[in-house]
Order: sequence, then structure tokens, then C-alpha cells
Amino acid sequence: MTSPQAHDDAEVADLVARAALGVEGVADLHGGSLGEVGTYLPGRRVTGVRVGDGGTTVHLVVAFDADLHQVADRVRLAVSAVAPVPVEVVVEDVATP
Repeated sequence: MTSPQAHDDAEVADLVARAALGVEGVADLHGGSLGEVGTYLPGRRVTGVRVGDGGTTVHLVVAFDADLHQVADRVRLAVSAVAPVPVEVVVEDVATP
């Protein structure tokens, strides 16, 4: 049986992933240099998203022609509407054209 907190974490992590991926200029979520960034849930993982009591972190791959600062600001705004704040956005990589 999963705890209510695990259910909430799953829901929030999924909402964060959808919100971030819905921002123009975001190519993908990124798991970190060693794949260490993610929210670990029973039976699955949401790569590129960490949700905790201290806030939310999102690691991104940004489109080649996008303005990194604008994309990060838009992701921060979109994610702050669905997840604990503060929201930290890390641009891990830029997608090739």
C-alpha cells in the first residue's frame, strides 16, 4: 500500500513535468549528468524533476534557438503554479538543431 504522501508526490511530479514540457523552447527534461535527478516513486521515476518540502527543481534540455533565460523564467512561472516554491530551473543541455 502506498502512503498518501507518495500519491501526492507522484501527482505533483507529473504536474511539474507536464508544466515544464508545455513551455515553448523546452525540448525535454534531463536526468542530470549521472541520471541522478528525478522523483522516485513506487514502480517508476519522473526524470528531471525533484519535489520536496524545500521547493521544486526542474532540469531541462532547451531548444537550440530558444532564449535560455526566457525559457527558464517561463518554466519557473508555469511550475510555481502547480508545485512547492521556490522553483529552481537548471538548464542541463541544449538540443541540437
